[in-house]
Amino acid sequence: MDVDPTAKPEDEHERLMRALVELRGRQIDSTTDSAQSYDVLHAEDALCQRDSFYKWLLSLLGSRRGGTPLQGKTLLDVSCGQGSLMDFALQAGLRVAGLDLSSSAVAMAAQRRGRHFPPALVTLANAQQLPFADKSFDFVTNIGSLEHYFRPDLAVCETARVLQPEGRALLLLPNTFGLLGNVLHVWRTGDVYDDGQPLQRYGTNAQWQRLLEINGLQVVKTIRYEREWPRTWGDARWYLQRPHKLARMLLASLIPTNLSSFLIYLCRKASL
Repeated sequence: MDVDPTAKPEDEHERLMRALVELRGRQIDSTTDSAQSYDVLHAEDALCQRDSFYKWLLSLLGSRRGGTPLQGKTLLDVSCGQGSLMDFALQAGLRVAGLDLSSSAVAMAAQRRGRHFPPALVTLANAQQLPFADKSFDFVTNIGSLEHYFRPDLAVCETARVLQPEGRALLLLPNTFGLLGNVLHVWRTGDVYDDGQPLQRYGTNAQWQRLLEINGLQVVKTIRYEREWPRTWGDARWYLQRPHKLARMLLASLIPTNLSSFLIYLCRKASL
């Protein structure tokens, strides 16, 4: 077969995207379609996590053992949902902003901020085009949302753009070969797990890391995630009422990073 000498090399991002496992809901063809689906999910309160989850995530940004102090630093929570992570960030003394594609989520987050905490900026915006200036934030978080975007590469580039040179980004992404997650679900059902969101993707540790690093971030540390240890009495009761969840939490330390259900990437801005 003849090879066209003028043909350009295949774009690395496109190769990566084709290698990911993708699930797309019916009639999900645009960002508007996704936003409308998320309005419904937030109205059903389907995307909230336990308090201990958000407390643990913030501990990854600022460790008590000589890590970066959080007090007075700025944090942007991308795809903030109803603002739970923002709540705990404000309690930790951070200056917080959040944004989401869903107007329902933004309304709920804004209502919670006004009722319980000092004013915080909550914006209706697309993560693929952040409405903030370059180098605006010390921390940027994106927790379980990057895999749902139409153009995750643009969202990573935007994260790097608004991050301070010495700042840190924290991103959580799902693993195609999560042993207690996707692999167990495939073994039981013969199909990958569909979490009900309009657009879902799964990737391996190497695939996600490559996506981050070709778009302006440098991975400093990769952290496995199955279940977080309870940090409130309410969450401790939640585990005691669900023995299978408790067992998964206890088994988490035995799971290799490349086989964990979720991968958390602590990143810095890549050097030019």
